[in-house]
Amino acid sequence: MSSTQTPAQLGYRMPAEWESHAATWLSWPRREGISFPDSFDRVLPALKQMVGALIGNGQSGSDPVCINVVNGAHEAEARAVLDALPHQECITYYEIATNEPWCRDHGPIFLTRDVDPKLAIVDWDYNAWGNKYPPFDLDDVAPTRVAELLKVPVFYPRMILEGGAIEVNGAGALLTSESCLLNKNRNPGLSRAEIEKRLRDFLGVKEILWLGNGIEGDDTDGHIDDLARFVSETKVVTVVEENSDDANYRPLQENLERLRRMKTGGRKLDVMILPMPKKIVREGMRLPASYANFYIANKCLLVPTFADPADEMALSILRKCFPDRRVVGIDCRELIWGLGTFHCLTQQQPAV
Repeated sequence: MSSTQTPAQLGYRMPAEWESHAATWLSWPRREGISFPDSFDRVLPALKQMVGALIGNGQSGSDPVCINVVNGAHEAEARAVLDALPHQECITYYEIATNEPWCRDHGPIFLTRDVDPKLAIVDWDYNAWGNKYPPFDLDDVAPTRVAELLKVPVFYPRMILEGGAIEVNGAGALLTSESCLLNKNRNPGLSRAEIEKRLRDFLGVKEILWLGNGIEGDDTDGHIDDLARFVSETKVVTVVEENSDDANYRPLQENLERLRRMKTGGRKLDVMILPMPKKIVREGMRLPASYANFYIANKCLLVPTFADPADEMALSILRKCFPDRRVVGIDCRELIWGLGTFHCLTQQQPAV
């Protein structure tokens, strides 16, 4: 955008995830990538189930799926998994190369407003969660590539931010975590006040609500989408660990206490508790399994499950939050080896 005005000044805002989608964007994983070491083939069934749930019966209201691929050979790999699904007309492949599949974090953040152009994209800088996983050059430019494809305006805040680090209610409030956004591996030159100003200017939010630390094993330094999620303008679900000997117990209790003190639009937040699955350790590493990493699609809610006794309780709680959507639990014991699940893999394009 050549305009010197910010998106907020131009009337743009980031919609809530439960608002109507035109599509869901994914970046198909690469076999040579680093996200699923020695287990690439084992994550494909969960990806197929995810896409199948999104396109549903192919009727109005289901999420069309847009998939970023590197080239024709990569598209063929994705098709080998997905072509067996019905309603292929709901899947579109785009030659937009990415390094890794975590579209929530490297993908475009979409904004909307009531006048043309109604849709816009924010292209935040991206450094693979604090320069942990180079190379990330393709991921960094993916939002602008999508903007060129869709022929929509693009804004550049000149600040590092991943989509999984922020959660909005569509009505002016944004949830985030200090452990991630204030980490010096992201924006060492920016103060908390400067970071807040950019969030307000580029996402059209007014209130910034801060939680503290993330869960053990989360290599993102504490993304909000593993911790607490808006399920309405004034209601939040947050994960809580009941075992006081677990490393997650104290940080999640502290986050719960913060949420219970928070207000948005002058009203106290309605806080609902989600359980945590039992500790999952693989090759000596704790994996960041969390039921909060669900994705809200037009007609369904995709929820990671872990063959855990708490799975059914988490699904039941989320059914109460989303009575108008089909709540789909999908086994993510292989997917979580990549340190993320459905919310990390998806990015919604709002309908305008």
